[in-house]
Amino acid sequence: MITVGLRIDVDTMRGTREGVPALVKLFEKHAIKATFFMSVGPDNMGRHLWRLLKPQFFIKMLRSNAANLYGYDILLRGTAWPGQVIGDALPHIIRMPHEAGHEMGLHAWDHYTWQAKIDRMSNAQLERHVRLGYDKLTNILGTPPTCSAAAGWRCHDRALQVKEAFRFRYNSDCRGTFVFAPLVNGARVTPQIPVTLPTYDEIIGANGITHDNYNETILALCKPDQLNVYTIHAEVEGIGQLAMFDRFLDQAKQRGISFVPLGALPQLRGVVPDGHMIGEVTEGREGWVAAQAA
Repeated sequence: MITVGLRIDVDTMRGTREGVPALVKLFEKHAIKATFFMSVGPDNMGRHLWRLLKPQFFIKMLRSNAANLYGYDILLRGTAWPGQVIGDALPHIIRMPHEAGHEMGLHAWDHYTWQAKIDRMSNAQLERHVRLGYDKLTNILGTPPTCSAAAGWRCHDRALQVKEAFRFRYNSDCRGTFVFAPLVNGARVTPQIPVTLPTYDEIIGANGITHDNYNETILALCKPDQLNVYTIHAEVEGIGQLAMFDRFLDQAKQRGISFVPLGALPQLRGVVPDGHMIGEVTEGREGWVAAQAA
């Protein structure tokens, strides 16, 4: 039996409105529980369009056919006027996975700002973003989120220190291979459950990976003797690639693969080793991401 920690990143208004209900229904069909990381503040994701000037991001957008995949509702959101606050517009939908028994975590207050500007944000600005998201999600759910995952896998030591005040059970801010507790200035902070598997937008259209073999590519990377953590996006697998993801879950069952919320992974129990988090470049993604140091 192979166990995979399954997380759903919800980045946008459209992903919340359309992707979350579809995924909750799909998980009910397959009797699966997962972890939903919610963005609850202003949706300014359209401001990422300036990154088209960067060749790697432009190639990624072409490779994933982003206009058709995400829709112009996402690609232009927050460009001509400030983005609408997701948590104010769609609290009833944000509650859906919680009411269905899924684990709920904080992804972001303003996904775009955190991902694009974290390097320039002061500790006070970092704390404000986490606090706004934490309070909004707590008010919506009626209970605090138990975990968090930094937008775009952008996280550094200062952000880790800021998060300590919120007493999350774990964070999932980085890419890596095993559960660890980062050392920041020599002190252990909240354990990290790193994402171990690539995402759709990172590998589709590259190295011969197409919609015909994508599912098998991901499933072949899941092994019984390692930490397996897979991220899907409400904007992708919850909307345009919902049918493919449905097949993915069927194929996984045939292989003896089961899915659990990240907080239920056995690697989080017992002794969690020390480690360090660094910034590095990962294939298929523009710019740096937080990663577990070797």
